Amino acid sequence: MSQLFNFIKKHKAMTKEEFLHIASDRYDSLQALNKLDDFYDYEKEFIEIWRDMGRQVLEKNIGGVPNDRRKKKLHYSGAS
Repeated sequence: MSQLFNFIKKHKAMTKEEFLHIASDRYDSLQALNKLDDFYDYEKEFIEIWRDMGRQVLEKNIGGVPNDRRKKKLHYSGAS
């Protein structure tokens, strides 16, 4: 687990401005949800928007996702 924290510390973290930009890109989509009449559709779309935003924030903070979704190894160079 300490390797994960060392990797994250070495990686350039997202700035507040970058986060706000990602969030503002989804504002119109979130507001459009208010036009939906069905709560099921509202919840489904809401979850999709936030899941996509969370993925972007995570990738920005720790790097891209590997092609194989089952792999959770961090790829970095250097000794621990």
